[in-house]
Amino acid sequence: MNNEKLDLKTKLAYGAGDLGPAITSNIAIFYLLLFFTNVAGIPPGLAGSILMIGKIWDAVNDPIVGVLTDKTQSRRWGRRLPWMFYGAIPFGLFFFLQWIVPQFTPNQSSNIWPLFWYYVAIGIMSQAFFTIVNLPYTAMTPELSQDYDERTSLNSFRFTFSIGGSILSLIFAQIIFAMFPDPQQKYLKYLVLAAICTVISVLSLYWCVYGTRKRILAFEAKRIQLEQPAEIPFIEQIIIAFSNKPFLFVIAIYLFSWLGVQITATVIPYFVIYCMKLKDSQVPTVLIAVQGTALLMLFVWSYLSKRFGKKIVYFLGMTLWIIAAAGLFFLQANQIGLMYFMAVMAGCGVSTAYLIPWSMIPDVIELDELQTGQRREGVFYGFMVLLQKFGLAFGLFIVGNALQASGFRETIAGQSTPIQPDSALSAIRIIVGPVPTICLILGLILTFFYPITREMHAEIMFKLQERREKNF
Repeated sequence: MNNEKLDLKTKLAYGAGDLGPAITSNIAIFYLLLFFTNVAGIPPGLAGSILMIGKIWDAVNDPIVGVLTDKTQSRRWGRRLPWMFYGAIPFGLFFFLQWIVPQFTPNQSSNIWPLFWYYVAIGIMSQAFFTIVNLPYTAMTPELSQDYDERTSLNSFRFTFSIGGSILSLIFAQIIFAMFPDPQQKYLKYLVLAAICTVISVLSLYWCVYGTRKRILAFEAKRIQLEQPAEIPFIEQIIIAFSNKPFLFVIAIYLFSWLGVQITATVIPYFVIYCMKLKDSQVPTVLIAVQGTALLMLFVWSYLSKRFGKKIVYFLGMTLWIIAAAGLFFLQANQIGLMYFMAVMAGCGVSTAYLIPWSMIPDVIELDELQTGQRREGVFYGFMVLLQKFGLAFGLFIVGNALQASGFRETIAGQSTPIQPDSALSAIRIIVGPVPTICLILGLILTFFYPITREMHAEIMFKLQERREKNF
């Protein structure tokens, strides 16, 4: 089933499916907390709570959507593509609505709660439609190819678009922020940026749907021809998924890797503005240095993974990132060149955080198929992302409340950006350096003990092929 090589057209279309979620996620990760505190005028603790609530709901709905996509039946679109096709436009709309600041009262700063609940409601809807388009997309990887190395190549295309989309969004931010230099136009520049990213995101999802449809339907036709065992109840599926030892390693590795990514990404704009004393229009330049390096290194890591294995690549990338994170803690405002050098080093590690865990999860799914006789991509991807997002929700909550506890001063509408106390600057440095370093070290420890090797995967695929030939 789908062992032949993928053509370039299919790989490009598959990669495009991560462009929209990457652009919207990137803008939200880097700027949404900053937008809440410095434009909407929401205290950082409440702003972090808004993001936490959205992420918790995002986590809860992942396994639900995953199971539903496994059960979806469509002759025209297969199991995954209907969700992406019908969810694309609402996904874009609710992303855009996050960047609206509605005026509920004449003196809104004295009663922030209507604004708080507006963003909570829009955040919940936005995260729901993010799952509806993104989780079926991630579950497509093992359906497009079952070749061990071809999947790494496929994920290279995926994350080329993902990181490329992140860079593109930052370039847009750089251009748009330069077009609106007046501090009084802060709201307008975010609104324009969100509108452009929304249009690109929706169009890229439709490119993926139509570009991969032929390959996906071919997989579905072969899957249906094979003898299907009795369906396993949902609770039992959960038990089976979490009794799969390699799966537990993968979700933990991914959790700690992306805690490092998300915490760093959330606090970097604050670090650049308040610790390095640069203008907010210079934030995208620093972020482009990280994401541009991550994009270029995808191809290097993909090649090295085929030569030396996934574990070695992960160790190399994370080591560079740990050195960079430790260095950021000690950076001073006059060391701008060194800051960019560390941004490049961090980009090398970010690249492996994208590539390696997502290349591991299809191997886990094959092991589960060998053990149970069922292909349940939706269940595994759903629970992987669920636990990741619970961790991220906690991380965002910690960042927002740590800033507030440290005395960080949010911007009041119509006033200039306030000077931050030393306690807030120290908190920003701790969040950008030691906190992600701890997460990355824990990820390295888990990767060392991850059990599925290239040889073990080859044995799994050999046994699966024997079973399929017997059942066909």
